[in-house]
Amino acid sequence: MLANLARLSERLFEILRSSDFLTMKGHANEVPLFIQTYEPKDEDDLRTMLESLTARLRSEGLDVNLADLFDIVLADLEAKAILKDLIQDESSFTKAEMFETLRNSSDPRTRLVPRLADLIKDGSQLTLITGSGRVFPFLRTHTILESLQPAMLRHPIVIFFPGRYEQDPSGGSHLQLFGSIPSPVINNPYYRASNMDNYRI
Repeated sequence: MLANLARLSERLFEILRSSDFLTMKGHANEVPLFIQTYEPKDEDDLRTMLESLTARLRSEGLDVNLADLFDIVLADLEAKAILKDLIQDESSFTKAEMFETLRNSSDPRTRLVPRLADLIKDGSQLTLITGSGRVFPFLRTHTILESLQPAMLRHPIVIFFPGRYEQDPSGGSHLQLFGSIPSPVINNPYYRASNMDNYRI
């Protein structure tokens, strides 16, 4: 594992298992939604690190969900019995047709978020979400944030994001996928995630 990811793993292990974080102590009026950024080049190593981190947290007795957005989209395509056809007939689709099919199948409000809600089950203490880069360009992280309803957030949720996440003094939030592709400003406080880099225990 890369040294920077090893350090991140240790830091997250201490934060995510702490009772203050899990119970959101001191964050009474904030949505328990967090963004953890990382370098896009570390994508494969990050997934390996998160599998190890999840196992460590579970060994501490925590009920942790680990979900990948791309896997959720694939599962939805398979459930609708169109994944096999997409793969077989890929060469006959234009890029625009493929993009539209994937975008429709991963619409945050009608498809993805309901599946996430099923994963964010009662009794769980923590959910870690990966795959933001893998679902681009047909799905963007800011649309997921805007589609999540506060009632769904029954425990802390951490979204791992390959790029930068910045919050400005006016209260808006900016996601930059891969450090260069900006999203629209997220102003609604219900959907504004906290930056894990700024979290202190």
